[in-house]
Amino acid sequence: MDSPIANEAAGIVSDGGESLFHNVPLAPDVPVYAVMAAYKKDPSPNKLNLGIGVYRTEDGQPHMLNVVRRAEQMLVNELSVDKEYLPITGMAEFNKLSAKLVFGPESPAIKESRVTTVQCLSGTGSLRIGADFLGKHYHQLTVYLSQPTYGNHPNFFSVAGLALKTYRYYDAKTCGLDFQGLLDDLGSATTGAIVLLQASGHNPTGVDPTSQQWEQIRQLMRLKGLLPFFDCAYQGLVSGSPDADVEPVRMFVSDGGECLVAQSYSKTMGLYAERIGALHIVCKKAEVARCVESQLRLVIRPMYSSPPIHGASIVTTILRDRDMYNEWIIELKAMCDRIARVRQQLFDALHVRGTPGNWSHITRQVGMYTFSGLNEGQVAFMTKEYHIYMSSDGRINMAGLGSKTVPYLADAMHAAVTRTF
Repeated sequence: MDSPIANEAAGIVSDGGESLFHNVPLAPDVPVYAVMAAYKKDPSPNKLNLGIGVYRTEDGQPHMLNVVRRAEQMLVNELSVDKEYLPITGMAEFNKLSAKLVFGPESPAIKESRVTTVQCLSGTGSLRIGADFLGKHYHQLTVYLSQPTYGNHPNFFSVAGLALKTYRYYDAKTCGLDFQGLLDDLGSATTGAIVLLQASGHNPTGVDPTSQQWEQIRQLMRLKGLLPFFDCAYQGLVSGSPDADVEPVRMFVSDGGECLVAQSYSKTMGLYAERIGALHIVCKKAEVARCVESQLRLVIRPMYSSPPIHGASIVTTILRDRDMYNEWIIELKAMCDRIARVRQQLFDALHVRGTPGNWSHITRQVGMYTFSGLNEGQVAFMTKEYHIYMSSDGRINMAGLGSKTVPYLADAMHAAVTRTF
């Protein structure tokens, strides 16, 4: 005979009453992924995806580096490869090679064991782990972000309990750097605060400081005791030289001071789905670096405990072999050259059409992105009438554009700018 309690419980389940989660609100879509979803649903044969930051072929297809294919084939044929858990801090050789790629093989900080490196889940994971570490162990819980910045940056730090502030960066009038505004804002920043910097290929603006400007930034930040946290997502994909693209990082490290660097291989090796990156923390003393690493392990352990092995194996295979490394550099340079070429082609196409405005910033800006200057209404018009999908703030992923699609984009931009709303 069924008990009254059992019958009552069955009734509750079968009544179809309110869900225990009925108070959970519907979250808004993440803009960049909403754009990507809309693009996929669009049946137009002319549609163009210039939203999410991925490098595409001339025909707009996903691009896989030949050196990555070769590395994966080598891993498939390597019988000694296993799938055991990695340590919490990741693959030791990957960490060592990644640190050398950022800081240089002759870096005193590496030789003096003042750098601690942990393998993370791409740049996103590296930033999140760094933010959580700072939230637990750093004395000043304020972080300054460039205005504008990558849309996910605020999330990493706010969830770690840090207060968010901004510093001026982009000058809409010149489509360039508001350098004086940047200096003024950092000069009045809270002493000891964290400052998030992008090493090269600034997202979303494509505007980078010059070497001389970086040196002024370094001097000011050291004078104010500000802690630099570099986001290094495009090393080698801005100039074609991995060394040149991390010059700002090496400036800060060479003065003996401390900093954090979040490193990603998503763009630079096309390993988007492998989620492979690293967090580096440069300390003043080796014993401090050891303590920092011990605490990073405690941050990682309850999150994902151990990072994935495949992406780290690909990167390690490429970086430790001179021939494969050189092949990677050649492919990187070809990717950079193609982006520069379509920048020039787009500028020329707008010039030929007599499109109102000064579009020289398209060729002055660097890296994957152009901050076009198009407003939200103009972008919406281009999406509706031309099936062109991009960020509502006017950011164009130049790496998603090809020579064949430049004229179509130029037509759409011309129509958007000359149309009366």
